[in-house]
Amino acid sequence: MTDYAIGDIQGCYDRLMDVLSKVDFSPSRDRLWVAGDLINRGPSSLDSLRYVESLGDSAVVVLGNHDLHLLAVAMGGHALKNKDTLKEILEAPDHHHLLNWLCQQNLLVQDKDRNFVMVHAGLPHVWSADQAAGYAREVEAVLKGPNAADYFAGMYGNNPARWDDNLQGMERLRAITNYLTRMRFIAEDGTLEFAAKESAEDAPDGFAPWFRYQRPDDVRIIFGHWAALGGNTENERFIGLDTGCVWGGQLTMMNLDTGEKIHCDCS
Repeated sequence: MTDYAIGDIQGCYDRLMDVLSKVDFSPSRDRLWVAGDLINRGPSSLDSLRYVESLGDSAVVVLGNHDLHLLAVAMGGHALKNKDTLKEILEAPDHHHLLNWLCQQNLLVQDKDRNFVMVHAGLPHVWSADQAAGYAREVEAVLKGPNAADYFAGMYGNNPARWDDNLQGMERLRAITNYLTRMRFIAEDGTLEFAAKESAEDAPDGFAPWFRYQRPDDVRIIFGHWAALGGNTENERFIGLDTGCVWGGQLTMMNLDTGEKIHCDCS
């Protein structure tokens, strides 16, 4: 079995098939680790979602902000945005099955044998990997439980912008969600900055990319979310796999054992 991790697919189903064909991917012998944002903005969100779901145990998925947005529209009463390409999913005959499957996925997965964590946006330096995994489990339990609709109704918002162990209820769940699925720039004290989406060198005053801070552990972190990085963090511990496929860049996949990266052009 070969394990591959892939960056943000965002509904680019044809490009997904292209990059998988380059390694002759087969779910009977291989496994695909998806770093979130399976859907949205690209032309084939429904096909992308159906394909990854069809892989069964041969897919390891973490949820990204676009995946959560679909669920917030479907379950939390939020409206579609102008650039969303999610309507085909919401109108599909199997949409209930697909949405339920999404709710069963994780926000963070660990591979302790390989000493890595996969998460959509990253891990803040104010949490260890084990702490982050515990916080992720709190949100995942809600997504899989009877109160998921309440969570999605209150998921959106930038506050609280800084972690506090004493946070409770929706504020606590929202803070965990924002760190794991929306984070780019962060301050030394853990305060998140939500507006800036530029390159790592364009950090707002008082903030830095989350991967520039010293961490309390030696774990490697695989993430997506930040297309403007082009996959470059200047540190081999932090592996960015979002190389902007939906924006005309590349779709990037990595062999988890060899570190080899496989690309396909998305122009």
